[in-house]
Amino acid sequence: MRIGIVGCGGIAVTHAKCIKQLAEHELIAFADIKPERAETFAKEYGGNAYSSMEELLEKESPDVIHICTPHYLHTSMAIYGLQHGVHVFMEKPPVINREQWKELKEAALHSDQQLGLCFQNRYNPSILKAKELIGSGETGKVLGARGIVTWNRTKEYYTGSDWRGRLEYEGGGALINQSIHTLDLLHYLVGQKVKSVDAVIGNQHLKGVIEVEDMMSAYIRYPEAVVCFYVTTAYNADSAPLIEVNCENMIIRIEELSVTCYHKDGNVVQLPIEGKKGYGKSYWGAGHEDCIQDFYHSIEQNKSFRLNVSTMEETVLLMLGAYESGRSGQEVSF
Repeated sequence: MRIGIVGCGGIAVTHAKCIKQLAEHELIAFADIKPERAETFAKEYGGNAYSSMEELLEKESPDVIHICTPHYLHTSMAIYGLQHGVHVFMEKPPVINREQWKELKEAALHSDQQLGLCFQNRYNPSILKAKELIGSGETGKVLGARGIVTWNRTKEYYTGSDWRGRLEYEGGGALINQSIHTLDLLHYLVGQKVKSVDAVIGNQHLKGVIEVEDMMSAYIRYPEAVVCFYVTTAYNADSAPLIEVNCENMIIRIEELSVTCYHKDGNVVQLPIEGKKGYGKSYWGAGHEDCIQDFYHSIEQNKSFRLNVSTMEETVLLMLGAYESGRSGQEVSF
């Protein structure tokens, strides 16, 4: 397949490197509103550079495009691609509000093309091992979980961008940009339908600099479990996110590639995990390559990619519900 990347910022590097590992497919084009960035990618990976997605599609007719642009552009670009007969792989977040989600879902469900959502951390070997263990029944019923993300984002991170930190363009901050994957993994591992979310958002270290939150705490209710979630970008370092699942027979703790089981009898077991180094920051995980490869296998085999608008809807609605709760001060039910 012939592939184009739209948006040539930092995350596009990871996508390009992953695609280059797919020997049977070819990167042919790059588009960015800043033409020099697209040209840099074209020189590095081969192919042609364009200043817009529309021009790339018209002149190259790719089979697949990867959307790596600022958040507010994700939905409209994905819909445009689908409507022009192209498979689309989207970076997170797929949307920044409910209206966009409705439009994206409708476009995807009425298209013959694949739409893949990039929640690559579900492919991390530590998460796969934990999910397998929970699914085996050995852990007993899931009773609850907690997730903690303590990262650092400076004033310069936002002032050096023309879209980050602005609610209209980013859609939010610490949740939608930095910790949406952790929220998704908590939901994925609990494996139940969400009942409600009660969230608090705030700005603790960049008041007057950004319009979005730099912290969120959320209490999420499930039929048989509760989840406590906390994220801040006001810490002085980027620590590995902590995910812990409390089950009837054990507690499972996950940090990057480490999975530790604390059995109720006091026995502590470190599970053997084989992992590989990712192309981006270590706390992103190394799932991008496996996720992207699976997307292309799904197209080749004419089967639905497992991270699509139907399978990821609960995560998206949980994220949007957390923002609605944090901004209104009210618990949001599902």
